[in-house]
Order: sequence, then structure tokens, then C-alpha cells
Amino acid sequence: MTDAVTPARRVVVVATSSRTPAGLLSWPAWEVLRAGSVHALDGHPQLPALAGLRVTTHPDADDAAAVLLADGDALVVWLATDEGPSVVRRVGQALVTHPDPPELEVVRGSWDAPGSRLLDVVAVMDRLRSPGGCPWDERQTHESLAPYLLEEAYELLEAIESGSREHLREELGDVLLQVVFHARLAQDHDAPWSVDDVAGDLVDKLVRRHPHVFAGASADDLEGSWDALKAAEKQRSSVTDGVPLGQPALSLAAKLQRRAGKLGAPVPAYAEAGGPLWQEVARLVGEGLDPEAELRAVARAFRDRLAEVERELVAQGRATASLSAEEWQAALAR
Repeated sequence: MTDAVTPARRVVVVATSSRTPAGLLSWPAWEVLRAGSVHALDGHPQLPALAGLRVTTHPDADDAAAVLLADGDALVVWLATDEGPSVVRRVGQALVTHPDPPELEVVRGSWDAPGSRLLDVVAVMDRLRSPGGCPWDERQTHESLAPYLLEEAYELLEAIESGSREHLREELGDVLLQVVFHARLAQDHDAPWSVDDVAGDLVDKLVRRHPHVFAGASADDLEGSWDALKAAEKQRSSVTDGVPLGQPALSLAAKLQRRAGKLGAPVPAYAEAGGPLWQEVARLVGEGLDPEAELRAVARAFRDRLAEVERELVAQGRATASLSAEEWQAALAR
């Protein structure tokens, strides 16, 4: 850039989000776009909405920065998006050394709405599943992904138990990936639906099951109202309907016992090998405890203590495999 170039008297950067649909811009943004000479990078998502305006597109940031300062119009507009900062930096650097710099102003054209990054997740998943994407993702099915769904759910549970906010955030993302992945697979089915259909069904269900929030109903007996609404929706004839039998046996026993408790039905005793476990579950449920969580807590504590003792023994140069049961008992009890 040379000093001989006469810059525009006013350069306005209209900051936009690539996630905003074309045309959904703030009024101040539309005012400057309609009044000035507009510049943008090729493929800007707002270009379809700018028909009739003076718009010059540029292949890269270097070209755009040079043209912006060389444009002699009184008002020059740079329509920025996620790629915009590189252009703005170049223009700003040029203005610092320019003998007669124009005014530089920033106008907020659009914002990311809460949840808008979910659009990025959907776009990336679509790219992975489309031609030229990832071969592994392309050959997956609902059935092949099922084990990963269970694995990610258990890893999320572990993150919750660990108390680590960072771990929880990461594992929530992995569970979200499974939802988006399955929804993208469904688009390729003979009877397709998409993640929008999944979200739409979920919104309808949440509104329908919260009449005390959305329909002015009473908030008394929320649990009973929820159960009644679910029973009506699912046309269930038994309190046991809808209990997934594929869940871990301890959780399954607790769930069935809680459902029986809603009817006031007693928990019977069984003489089979699992009978004592069944009765212990009944005791914990009666005390308002979650048997699965209680057993996991004990198992987690044992895991931590066993690993600690192993490290101590190795540090002492002792072979852990040679210890007797009594020696292990003493070591673990310390």
C-alpha cells in the first residue's frame, strides 16, 4: 500500500456470524450495506440476500485489504464473518501507517444464538458422511454404533462421578456425537428423517409433558402428572411397560421395584441364587438409595485403594503376585 492511494473516508466492518441465515441482519447493518460500496470474501453466507446491492467479492484476505483502502467511495463496507478478522487486521495495520487514514467503525450485523454451535456439529457430521468424507463414518450403521453409545454413556457417568467439570464437558460432547451420528444415518434411510425431526419431537414432548409450565396447569403432584402423561402417550397398560430390560441387572431390579412401589405392591422374596441380591436392592430402595450408585461407589473406592497398595508394594520391591491372601488383607486394611 502506498501513500499515493486515497483511502475511503469511512470504512465500516459489519461483523456477522456464518451461522446466521442469509438476510437476518441487524438494522444498522442493513443501513450501511445499502449506503456503501460493499466488499466480502467469495462464498460469504450473506451474499444470497444482497441482490441489488453493490457487492465486490474477493478470493482472499490480501486482495480484500488492498481494495478496501483503495476504494474511493465515501463509505466502504467490509462484510466480515468467521474469516473476517484476517482482513480487518490487515486493514488496521495499513491504517496505522497511512498519512490520511479513514474512520474505521465496527457494526454488529448478527449474533450467534444460544445453541448455534450445534449447527457446526451437524455440518461436520454431514461432511464426514458425504462423498469424499471419512470411509469409517460412511460405512457405519445404527447397529454398528450401538456399542459406542453404551460406552460413551458409561464414560459420561464416570465423568459425573469424578466431579471433573472438564471431563463432564468432554463426555457430554461424545454423547452428543452419538445422537447427531444416528440422526445423520437416518437421512440415508428409505424413510428418512433428520436431526431437526429429532429436535422437533423432543420439543413437542417437553412442552406436552410440562403443562404446568406451558399450559397453566397445576404444579401439584408433578411426578404423578408426568407418569399419567407418559402412560397416555405410550398407551401403556402396566407400570412395567417401558422399563428397558437391557440395562444392568442391579439398575433393572431397582427400577422394577420402584415401579411396583407406585402401585403399593410388596417386593416378594426369591430363593434363587440372585434372591439375596434382590432383597438387598429392596432394602436400599426402601431407604431412598440408588443400589447401582452405592455399589459403584464401593467398587470405585476398592479400585483406588488396590491401585494405591500396588504402587506401594512395587516401590518396596515386593512382588504383588507372591503375596498371600492374609498379606493382601493386611495391606488393604492399612
